[in-house]
Amino acid sequence: MSTDVRDLLHRLVGGDPAAGPAVVALADQGSPDPAVHVAAAVLTGSPARLDAAAALAKRPRERQLVALTRAHLGADRDLFDALVRDHLATYPDQLLAAWLAARPADPPRRTR
Repeated sequence: MSTDVRDLLHRLVGGDPAAGPAVVALADQGSPDPAVHVAAAVLTGSPARLDAAAALAKRPRERQLVALTRAHLGADRDLFDALVRDHLATYPDQLLAAWLAARPADPPRRTR
């Protein structure tokens, strides 16, 4: 993850209102970072966006983030809770997973 992408995702998690549109735009431009596509999927409520993240996810950390995000967007609260706890126990610095854990499960919104 490049420093610029990391900073953008930190701004998103920190509540910067300009970060969300920037993340979605970066995903739409074909970012090679799976975390960008995960964040865009959450922001738009579009599980289909996770397909790009899954294709780019090479490491277990990235694949697990995609899986727990699918559970979150699919409103499978029990599965999400189990996956996010396990993920954060292994990768406590994974801010997107912690951000998801703090968010209520949104009803799906299809924008793409």
